This record gives sequence, structure tokens and C-alpha cells, in this order.
Amino acid sequence: MPAHDRVGRWGDQSAEAALPGRRLSELVEQAVRCTADCCGASSMVAEAGPERPAAVTHPDLAGLVAVQLRSGDGPIPAALERGEPVDSADLLRDERWPEYRAMALDSGVRSSVTLPFRRSGLTVTLSLYSFRPGALEDVVHGPVHALGELAASCLVRDRSYRAALSELDHLGTALRSRPVVDQACGIVMHVLGCDADTAFGVLRRISQGTNRKLSDVAAGVVGRRGRGLERDLAALLN
Repeated sequence: MPAHDRVGRWGDQSAEAALPGRRLSELVEQAVRCTADCCGASSMVAEAGPERPAAVTHPDLAGLVAVQLRSGDGPIPAALERGEPVDSADLLRDERWPEYRAMALDSGVRSSVTLPFRRSGLTVTLSLYSFRPGALEDVVHGPVHALGELAASCLVRDRSYRAALSELDHLGTALRSRPVVDQACGIVMHVLGCDADTAFGVLRRISQGTNRKLSDVAAGVVGRRGRGLERDLAALLN
């Protein structure tokens, strides 16, 4: 399948089903397929927060990613810092990043390139590896770049989608609790002879003072029909 067809098919996936790990797995697998002499790939999301989702095409590559994150030294940290691709045409002759270099050569990796893709405070890194020196020199301008750009855009879209779902969930909870809150406000209005805004303010002060949800406070008032609460409610008006 041509690279542009794979890009289009991948971009059409539902954001609802696409967690970061799945997006990254798709990215590294397709990057390897469309890159000659590539023996594997790794990808990682770097953004604010402790979690850094990652994916690799081979278990040995997980160690190459981990050693860079642990030491803060290697093509991935360098690409994140510079915001531009970082490559090593021949790790046998490249003396940068000693720990990464040693582990890569021990795995048979002779060359690598890491590309960063930044979108809305999120950065996706895509690293490609080869057993041959100088085999990845043209990667930066090839189809892999389009795959990385698409992955970053999709991950930002997925993040926005999940945030919207969370907001809808909170809104749904608020809407479900609204009837009991309104009923409790009516009881407080009757007990205290106050208006609706004042009654809601009394319920909110109880919620804040007792560290309980407003809906739970309202349910308690409704359950007692306001009986025995006259003095306590009146005290909150002072």
C-alpha cells in the first residue's frame, strides 16, 4: 500500500478508540514499513506531566529509549531541546551520548535519527534505527515526516476529544443533581422565608463548610424536609 494511502487510512480512525499508545504503535509500525534499511522505530509523547506514552517495534529498542530518559543524554533529549531532527550517521564513530551509543552498538544499531513534531504544547518524537551506517540520511524529507506530522495532530485532537468527554461527564452529573438541589432550595426558602439566591447560598456554604458535595447536602435537606434544621439554617444567614 502506498505511503499516502496508509496515512489517509490511519488519520480516519476514530479518536474515541485511539489512546496515545495505540497512535504511537501505528506510527512506529508504518514508519518502519515506508523506510528502506530501517530495522526498527520508537516513538514517545513528551508534554507536561509525569506520564510519557511510548511505543517501540522491538523490545530491545525500549532500552534505548529508557537509557536516554534516565541519563538525559541522547538523540531524543537533544531533539526535544532543539526542536529539530538529530541524527547519527555512524554510531561506531560518533562519540556523543556514551550510554546510548554503547547500548545501541551492543544491539547492532549503527545509525539513528530522531524527529520531533510539536503541536499545542505536545511533542511527539519519532526515532528510526538501522543496522547500516548512513542509511537514514534522507528520512527527514521522506514520508516518515508526513506520518509524524499526522500523528502529532491526531494526538492533539484525541486529547481535546477526551477533555470534551470529561467536561460532558461533569455536566451530566450536574444536570442529574439539579432537581434535588432545586428541591432543597425550595425547602430552605420555605423554612427561612428567603429568596432562591439566598437559599442556594446557604446550601453552598454548608457544602463548603462540611467538605461535602452540594448534591449530597441537598439530598440531606430534602430527606429531612427541612425539619430540625431551622436553627442551623437561620444561623447561616448571619
